[in-house]
Formats: sequence, structure tokens, C-alpha cells
Amino acid sequence: MRVFLGMVLGALLLVVVVYAYDSMRTSSVANGQVAQTSRTIVNWDVVANEWHALKARAHDDWIRISSK
Repeated sequence: MRVFLGMVLGALLLVVVVYAYDSMRTSSVANGQVAQTSRTIVNWDVVANEWHALKARAHDDWIRISSK
């Protein structure tokens, strides 16, 4: 059980760190002469679309299962 909890917490920590890193790299505050053009690690628009699709599919499946 501890191993599973550690894996879940590790995955959550990874997502939080990558999100924080990406949000700092593409911050609107970093506009100036020293600002560099950089790309984010994760395409967050795609992640948002996939998350929405997953939630909608889970909701539809829950409705289908609970109606029986």
C-alpha cells in the first residue's frame, strides 16, 4: 500500500513541478530584453482537452452503469 501511495504522490508531484516550470517559462512577466523564446515541456491545451474527454466518458459510463 505504501508503494502505491508513493507512486501516486510521485506522479502528482511530477505534474505540479512540470506545470510550475512551464508557467514560469511562459510567464508574461518575462517580457524584456533578457527574455528568451522558449517552449513548454507539456502542451497544456491538449492535456485540457484529453482531461475533459476523460471526464465526459467517465460521466457517461457512470450514467449508463447506474441506470441498470
